[in-house]
Amino acid sequence: MADVSLVGRPLAPYYHVCALFSDPEEEYSVLTPFFREGLERGERVFNIVDPALRDAHLQRFACAGIDVERCERERRLDVRTWPEVYLRDGHFDQDRMVSAVDAVIEEGRALGFERHRLSGNMGWALLDRPGTEQLIEYEVRINEVLARTRQPAVCIYDITRLSGALVMDILRSHPLTLVGGVVHENPLYEPPARFMAELRARRAARSAVPA
Repeated sequence: MADVSLVGRPLAPYYHVCALFSDPEEEYSVLTPFFREGLERGERVFNIVDPALRDAHLQRFACAGIDVERCERERRLDVRTWPEVYLRDGHFDQDRMVSAVDAVIEEGRALGFERHRLSGNMGWALLDRPGTEQLIEYEVRINEVLARTRQPAVCIYDITRLSGALVMDILRSHPLTLVGGVVHENPLYEPPARFMAELRARRAARSAVPA
């Protein structure tokens, strides 16, 4: 399986990218060529988007020269929404989501796709839904799945909506960052085992505080 690059930067051996954007125009100008390249190579593109913006997402792809209907018909392009993946039954469950990513990759392989280009718009994590507090633990855990399967995934965040503390935790859970149209190896990245131990200690401390 050939390796993959994003804006000219090879993603091996990590594959997990935190993409910070300030507006949709910047996001699509950077990421649409990445997805178009995958589709042109016969790879599978799997995107998770805000349900209110699914049609607009596909329209942007069409305007970039992607034959959306054909790619969907051939199962090369699969665009799902937050309630279908992240927020099934109205809540987020990190165990279910880790299993879902593995299942998407295995499903694609059964269809004949060795390479997947995955992305998720992470705005759902800022909604008042049960389980969203598990976001960072999920981001830490998914590193193992992506490194093991060698599948690239881009987690898309709107930097204008994030607190400083949340930005720091998001950065610490991603080995690669995409900022200003450039992919960097992230010096703030924490080894998953160490960061997970810290997150679990935080959770235990919160649980110990009297209501």
